[in-house]
Parts: sequence; C-alpha cells; structure tokens
Amino acid sequence: MYEAFFKLRQKPFELIPDPDFIYLSRSHKKALTYLDYGIRERAGFILLTGEVGSGKTTIIRNLLNTRYENVVLAKVFNTRVNSDQLLAMINDDFGLNVSGKDKVSLIRDLNDFLLEQYAAGNHPMLIIDEAQNLASDLLEEIRMLSNLESSHGKLLQIILVGQPELRETLATSELLQLRQRISINCHLKALSLEEMSEYIVHRMTVAGNGEALDFPSETLALIYKYSRGIPRLVNIICDFLMLSAFAEESTVASPEMAREVLGDLEFEQHFWGKGKTGTRPVINGVVGADGTEKLAAALNEVCVIFSLLRQDFSAHVAKVDAEVAELENAIAVLGAALESTGRDAEEGVDEAGFVRRLLLGAGAGEENK
Repeated sequence: MYEAFFKLRQKPFELIPDPDFIYLSRSHKKALTYLDYGIRERAGFILLTGEVGSGKTTIIRNLLNTRYENVVLAKVFNTRVNSDQLLAMINDDFGLNVSGKDKVSLIRDLNDFLLEQYAAGNHPMLIIDEAQNLASDLLEEIRMLSNLESSHGKLLQIILVGQPELRETLATSELLQLRQRISINCHLKALSLEEMSEYIVHRMTVAGNGEALDFPSETLALIYKYSRGIPRLVNIICDFLMLSAFAEESTVASPEMAREVLGDLEFEQHFWGKGKTGTRPVINGVVGADGTEKLAAALNEVCVIFSLLRQDFSAHVAKVDAEVAELENAIAVLGAALESTGRDAEEGVDEAGFVRRLLLGAGAGEENK
C-alpha cells in the first residue's frame, strides 16, 4: 500500500518469517553458529528456545535454506497431537506411507527408512517446532526415537525448538535422560536498543530503501519500551508507523506519531497482557508465563533512559567543543590584532590603546604613552 511512497520494493515489516530479512544480533549469530555446528557435526539433540516472536522460526528457515550435504529433513510444526499422530506426521514428512498404520508399524517403517538413508550416506534430521506444547510423555517418546541406531552411530538427529517453558519441562526429573542427551543448547535473547535500531534500518534496506522512514531517537526509545526488543513486536509497531506516516505524507516517524499509534493499538494490554502474570508478549493468542514482568519492564526503562542520557551527554560535549573551538578562534584573531596594534604603536600610532591596556595591563599602557 505504501511501498511506492517510500520507494520500497516490498513491505519491510511483514510478520511472516522470511530468511531474506534475517538480522543477526549477537544472540542470533551465536545461535545460528551453534546450530550450524551441531548439524555439521551430527550432534545428538539440539535445543533452541526463545520468547514468542524472538526469531526462532526465521533462524530455522535460514538453516533450511542452507544446503547441508546429504541432509534428509522432516519438519513438525503442529505439536498439539498424541503419540500416534506425532509419529504419523514424522513419517509422512519423510515421505513414508502412513495410511492405516498403527504405532508399531510406524516405528518399524521409520527404522527401516533411517537404515536405508544411513546406508546411502544420507543424514536424516527431524525439526520439531513449538515443542513447548509437547507433554513429558511425548518428549520421552521422542527421546526413544533417538535410540534408533546402527552399530556405528545414531540414525536420526533431532532439533527441538520452543518457548522458554520448554526448558522448564525438560528440567523435570522424569526427563533427565533426554536432558542429558542435549548436546547443543542455545537461547535467543531480545534485541538491545542499539540492535533494534540497526534491525529497523536493515529491514528497510532489504526492502529497497534504508532511509524510507526516519526514526528519531525518542521514537526509537518508545518502540523499544513497548516492544521490549522482541522482533515481531518491533515489526508490528513499525508497520503501523509507516502506514501512519504515509497517511500524513511524511518521511519522519515523530514521537507524537509513535505515541498515537501505540495508543491506538492499546499495546500494553493487547500484546503484553497488562494486568496478567507474565512478561511474554500476547501474540496470536499465546501468552507466556513468567513472574518477572515488573523487573523486566523496569530494566528496559532504565536502558532506554540511559541511552537517551548518553545521547544528551554526547550532544552537550559536542556543543561545548564547538564553543571552545569558537573561543580559541576569537582569541587567535584578537591576538593577531593585538600584534598589529603593537607594531603600529612603535611607529607612533596608538589607535588601539584601550584594547592593549585592557589585555596587557595598565603598566604596558603607561609605557606606550
């Protein structure tokens, strides 16, 4: 809708996970490196967690777009299932026939398939997204799948992807064996204020114009305060800011515009569930459960205030430096004028006597009378 006005090829803040727009913050870069290492080294279980909207699916899709040698992939994104349904989805994504098969047949077919792939030199991999929805008994069954092995090694590599509560489930005593098999463990953190600013410019650049919309520092502080650095929430706010700027035919997302957009969205209530327990954003009907909302909000507020104070301090230092430079220049000009006046006095000219007496003292003035 607004792409032509901002000279963009496409919308920069879509909510669909798109690897083309991936921004590697310090946390995301670390996770991607760990995941890549785990896949290439054929580590056992790999665990990736992060808040709702932190970029887990984007990271996974980025990995899927990377051409690993001889990898045969199955993906499960619907985890509100029972044991038989889960096995059927795994087999179906590997391309196996699941029609009319019971659980025993599904496991036997999967084992035969994995042995065939191993013999062919292939690397079967299973990615289970939204794994926080899996009950302990299903997670234990997934661990049992990892027992499928040849005399030389495991036949199936498994990547579990989920929200932080998955870690809470894995911490229970009945899942000790699964927990001990996790070789690679990484967690996606929210963006810092500086990373969020870079993220916004990065997405506009990928979309065709990195200067499409100007975000003043106060506007960025507001976006960070309400998004907590969660990429998906940043996208939601920035998309509405672009729409609002387009309606006003402006290329600047002013703080006033940001406050109006955030007010219209009822952001705290709608996306963070203000008044409810938990710091995780409410997105697509999902609410995270964590008892540190006030602390997290306070820390974010401190970070924003500190950043603004640092910017103000830098601006003040720059102003003082400019004033000092101006004063030094004035002194140099005055010194040159004084020198010229001294030469004129030696020739009998005393046009600047007052200035010389002011700067050199009354004594110097008396000597030149």
